[in-house]
Amino acid sequence: MYSKEETQRLKREFWVAFAEKYPRKWVLYDTKIKDFSFKFYVDNKKAQVLIDIENRNEETRKIYFEKMESLKSILEADFIEDLVFEKNFTLENGKTISRIWVEKLGVGVSNKKYWDEIFDFFNEKMHAVEMFYLEYGDYIRDLEMNT
Repeated sequence: MYSKEETQRLKREFWVAFAEKYPRKWVLYDTKIKDFSFKFYVDNKKAQVLIDIENRNEETRKIYFEKMESLKSILEADFIEDLVFEKNFTLENGKTISRIWVEKLGVGVSNKKYWDEIFDFFNEKMHAVEMFYLEYGDYIRDLEMNT
């Protein structure tokens, strides 16, 4: 078991190693949509690439999520398979967001033997999300365009 300081150091080391292996600027929070972001997540059981729709206005959040749902077959056929779509996902802090994600189970940040596998997963899946967004971002951003 790691101490809090050791865990923080290990996570920092993990992210530095990831940035060294895949040195590029990711879109992440720069989607041009408020509270619509792409995220990396890793713990000791899984790694995930997330699309979080966190708009406080429930109707706006719903519209963005439905736009993503309307593109699901294209997204899965052309970019990334095995996505999970959850319209009402509750975070640990109790906040409800919409979340779309893909995950790799059985890997963990505290075991360095998994790091390359996680890095490759992150790179492949986030790249696919970004390519999808590059192609369909205008449609997603335009709230006047119907789903």
